[in-house]
Amino acid sequence: MDIFSDEYFMRFAFKEAELAFAEDEVPVGAVVVIKNVVIAKAHNMTKRLQDATAHAEMLAITAANEYLGNKYLNDCTLYVTLEPCLMCAGATFWSHIGRIVYAATDEKRGFTLLNPSPLHPKTQLLSGILETECGSLLKRYFAKKR
Repeated sequence: MDIFSDEYFMRFAFKEAELAFAEDEVPVGAVVVIKNVVIAKAHNMTKRLQDATAHAEMLAITAANEYLGNKYLNDCTLYVTLEPCLMCAGATFWSHIGRIVYAATDEKRGFTLLNPSPLHPKTQLLSGILETECGSLLKRYFAKKR
């Protein structure tokens, strides 16, 4: 694996998803990267915080804004283990995130179901990085719940 590749950074997000799994949260992890440096990382915390908006992406975006001291993330990439929902896609729009890379597709709640896209027009998008590993973790979590 190439250092500083999309797979390299998605592995950081996957580690966050594993933390969520261990905490009995839906196993989604996210990291924000600028200039090959991880500046924010988070995982779902909706149960722990009793907050339906405490998705990994939302928490990571907030942490990145705080780190940079800026509400815009134009030069940043958001790596997330599951396709963002509409709420999280909206947050990427308002933060002007430069790029989104996600692993597994969310066929029920993912933002790509919407037309037109809720992303900022300048946001670049890439999917499928570590899709098998991230999707498998999600399937294991939901199999435990059934």
